[in-house]
Amino acid sequence: MKLNVKNTFYVGLIFFIISLFWQTYDMMIARTMIDKFGLNQTWSGIVMAVDNIMAVILLPLFGALSDKSNAKKGRRTPYIIVGTVLSAFAFMALSYADYIQTIDIQQTDLVESHYDVAFSGEVDSSERDHWFIVIENMEAERLSAYQEGLISGKKLLEWETGIKEPMEVLLNQNGSTLNNRDLSTVKDLYYKYLSERAWEVTATDPTNLIIFSGILFISLVSMAIFRSPAVALMPDVTIKPLRSKANAIITLMGAMGGILAVYIIMLSGLNKHAYDHHGIVFILVGVVMIVTLLIFLWKVDEPKLVKEKQALDQQLGFAPDQLLNQPKQTLKSLTLKRRLSLYLLLASVFFLFMGYNAVMSKLADYLPKVLNMNYFDYPFIIAQAIVIIAIIPIGLLSMVLGRKRTIQLGMLIMVFSMVYASQIGEGEPVLIATMITFAGIGWTMIGINTYVMVVELSKGYDLGRYTGYYYAASMSAQIVTPILSGVLMDLYGRLILFPYAAVFVAVSFITMLFVKQGEAKKVKGSLLAALEEVE
Repeated sequence: MKLNVKNTFYVGLIFFIISLFWQTYDMMIARTMIDKFGLNQTWSGIVMAVDNIMAVILLPLFGALSDKSNAKKGRRTPYIIVGTVLSAFAFMALSYADYIQTIDIQQTDLVESHYDVAFSGEVDSSERDHWFIVIENMEAERLSAYQEGLISGKKLLEWETGIKEPMEVLLNQNGSTLNNRDLSTVKDLYYKYLSERAWEVTATDPTNLIIFSGILFISLVSMAIFRSPAVALMPDVTIKPLRSKANAIITLMGAMGGILAVYIIMLSGLNKHAYDHHGIVFILVGVVMIVTLLIFLWKVDEPKLVKEKQALDQQLGFAPDQLLNQPKQTLKSLTLKRRLSLYLLLASVFFLFMGYNAVMSKLADYLPKVLNMNYFDYPFIIAQAIVIIAIIPIGLLSMVLGRKRTIQLGMLIMVFSMVYASQIGEGEPVLIATMITFAGIGWTMIGINTYVMVVELSKGYDLGRYTGYYYAASMSAQIVTPILSGVLMDLYGRLILFPYAAVFVAVSFITMLFVKQGEAKKVKGSLLAALEEVE
């Protein structure tokens, strides 16, 4: 009973595509909405959440449709082809809207007279005198805009009471330099001013925002077409005892896609300057998605792999997955114990993503603005490498500890990391990278096992339906959490992000305590025994 690593690797190419897309989405979209279009944290979350509402509807739908499919290329592959092609070309089309908005911003004094002055590499941003100069520049611009009729008296007053006065309160305290906490707060207030200036540019002609949001909507709906079928493909071709191990390889492929997204964005200058053109990112990501799809189609013959898996089931005496003509299994047909476990497991997934996605959707905005850290800084690269190296051992560990215990251990690690990270300020890159490493390892322990626990409750022929349940729970959280975390960040600043996330992961740990089903047969013995099952 050995896992075919080569076949699993090629199946994992689709997860490479999915992670490449979503990592780019998480790092680019919210920050673009805030910096270039001027939306606040709440409204940027709402824009993305509206798109995800459609995904919640479509993920179970396309999962169920692929279950019933009997196409020549297999049940899942046709959806993968259509969804990948549409989402890739839509993503590339975002480059047009980004280019137009960047030009509009650069034609104002926002970049040269304000952003570049405040964040010049030639000054120490912790010095109080520097920020008094920044306030003088802001005040001159706001008064000029008011006198020219560009802003109302109400807007001027809101700037004075909401940005200028809170900054001055912190700057008028004793000492020539700001501590990390006060510096983060001062910068947070200044970024609010920059965002409001960008919104004034957008409000004069919102056409480009509508175009950007519309194209983004198309790309996300297209991703929903193939996401559930793609995830269901691995269980279709892998016997149940080896699914956690296969999911570890799948997770590794996803991590590689995420790393590639980071380096593509690095080349665009995203972390160097907030107002550079980033269209090349959207284009490169789209091209890589198409090329990877072609390799997948070359190497993966879905009907053949499904037949091989069914033959292995029969050879090993496992109960075969039911065929398409089997009666439909509804939730009511499950035993009470299994149904309660499914509900609690999906609740855990929901709360987990409430915390995790809040961080991932805001991290590209949080890192440079609170911690003055870039994705391509050396400590961060080391952190990502360590997490990737740990993926396969974690998959083997879950076969010994069991899925539920591995998930719970990962949740505890994430809570600890997030609580600790909330106390870290600027100038501590090694410490924040260490916490990111621990959080990444914790998330990997969870991610490898939660999905396979959900589909363990299926009958095989309806894997797509249960995949849809999983993604409906996770995507529902991704609708709520950008808005809720955005509201709190607008009220209390960016520093609320990690405490917010830690609370929801802790709640997810509590609901997971009561899950009783979804466990696979554990490997008896040590990690070496589990390792022997990899071909």
